[in-house]
Amino acid sequence: MVKTWEQLEEMQPNVLKMLKNSIVKGRVAHAYLFEGMRGTGKREASLLLAKILFCENRQKDVKPCESCVNCKRINSGNHPDVHIVEPEGQSIKKEQIRLLQEEFSKTGLESRKKLYTIVHADKMTINAANSLLKFLEEPHSDTVAILLTEQVQKILPTIHSRCQIVSFKPLVPEILQNKLISNGVHPSKALLLAHLTNNFEEALSLSKDEWFAQAQKIVLKLYEELKKKPLEAMVMLQVDWNSHFKEKEQLDQGLNLLLLVYKDILNIQLGKFDHVVYQDYKHRFEQHALQTTGLRLAEQMTAILEAKRKLQANVNLQLLMEQLVIKLQEGSSFV
Repeated sequence: MVKTWEQLEEMQPNVLKMLKNSIVKGRVAHAYLFEGMRGTGKREASLLLAKILFCENRQKDVKPCESCVNCKRINSGNHPDVHIVEPEGQSIKKEQIRLLQEEFSKTGLESRKKLYTIVHADKMTINAANSLLKFLEEPHSDTVAILLTEQVQKILPTIHSRCQIVSFKPLVPEILQNKLISNGVHPSKALLLAHLTNNFEEALSLSKDEWFAQAQKIVLKLYEELKKKPLEAMVMLQVDWNSHFKEKEQLDQGLNLLLLVYKDILNIQLGKFDHVVYQDYKHRFEQHALQTTGLRLAEQMTAILEAKRKLQANVNLQLLMEQLVIKLQEGSSFV
């Protein structure tokens, strides 16, 4: 989804200020590493930088015009001197980097400038990363590289050190919430979605997803069972939970929703009523907040976070949830 300068400036003001200063002072780096959570505008910012560099009618404040041939072709992905490399399957392979190097050994079709973006740079194979490293060590003049990653810790230190790091901060939930509301999402649902993801397109899709709507009901039902009928919580896992959260990604989403419940109760205890996400359940949560302690809530949230961490390994999903339910009942963290 193409974003304007103004939209990106609202999302990432510090990033836009840095890019603007680099252009004005003529200090565009030969390689950038855009790092941050999904949905924080990294890819959109890489396209914006490309338009700034190639725009035929750039404004004095460095904003691209968005109407010249180059801006339009970059927006549509058809500019001959702007290249995007994405994973083929699960990884970016050495052959992809080799083809990129071959392309950049040629003279630009329309100018001396060239720009390439590597999406999910952390998914490069070792051979691909080493090939890219040689490319970064001997950059062509007027060539700009932009690497995008959500997991900067997985980037080789040798590549990391040759790039200018640009960090994209998580979006302020209020910005995403307001945008969702303006697109027809109910305010209470928009509030919840804004705390689950930074990605507008994902949030909008979830707002219309019947599976997600049912997931919320199941999560709240599990919480109620844990609170009122602990012995029946295990039965509920078998009857409702396991049949709905079948895949790792689905279970991770379920754990995110469950974590927000306990955060809400803690926020109520702290008097932060405007931070409560499940607004429709606030009155009920206020009663529950009187029946527990901040320490116990912290332990229960730690248990959920530990379950999310274990989920990334090759674990039995049903056993993981059974262990979590026991820990939530005990109010103690995983051992």
